[in-house]
Amino acid sequence: MPYKTLLLHVDPGPRCAPRTTLAATLAKLESAHLVGAAMTGISREALGAGAAPADPVMAHHTAQLHQHASTALAVFEAAATAAGTDSFESRLVDDEAAGGIALQARYADLAVIGQFDPDSLVPGVLADFPETVILDSPAPVLVIPCAGDFSARFRRPVIAWDGSMQASRAVRGALPLLCRANSTDIVIFNADDIRGVHGEEPGADLALFLARHGIRVNVIERRTSDAIGEALLSTVADLGADLLVMGAYGHTRFREIMLGGTTRTLLQSMTVPVLMAH
Repeated sequence: MPYKTLLLHVDPGPRCAPRTTLAATLAKLESAHLVGAAMTGISREALGAGAAPADPVMAHHTAQLHQHASTALAVFEAAATAAGTDSFESRLVDDEAAGGIALQARYADLAVIGQFDPDSLVPGVLADFPETVILDSPAPVLVIPCAGDFSARFRRPVIAWDGSMQASRAVRGALPLLCRANSTDIVIFNADDIRGVHGEEPGADLALFLARHGIRVNVIERRTSDAIGEALLSTVADLGADLLVMGAYGHTRFREIMLGGTTRTLLQSMTVPVLMAH
């Protein structure tokens, strides 16, 4: 099933314009509608539905936050127009960044966000923004690295396959991208360590599933004593991949995010866009 609605997180950061260009190009390739959503950072619970701050200082602060979001949306609109996107809209939302994007993602086929960059802080976008969105979003999430230039025409994806439900969801969420790829590598680490999910030939069932979609695949089985996250980063570099597709592992508890080691490593050290699903 092709993407028909893409959601893009819009913020005042310097990486918003190139992120918009990628998302807009992808929307054009998919003949999809692109929604650029900028969060003011004002919690919808704190403000109340349709309520206006009574305190003059708070009202002034709220107006400034709206202005910052509106300025970011103007940058989004210019970049989307320059990319030749046929259908897009701007959405200014009173909400904090992660919760707002996760809520908007209920009505999208794919959410596009940026990796957290500690060297270029954006007001209202906290360090746990990417993982919160990924864990709370019902849609798959495409995370764009905070450094580097990337095309929306992914030609050499890598699937990190461990037979899990999360990885399966990520593969399904990536199908429109995989269908346009030249070839896709399915990478399996230490298959013998995981019983009951791979079958007699690890990766064979997934390869057949993808082949029926017309996707050209290679299955690569490797053993490693390194942490899986580090092994994945090395494999992506070795294969010249331009996209990584993987399941995300973790949960939230009293606003404390507990991530699996591989998920955390990739979110911190990604070198190519990563499509994740939880």
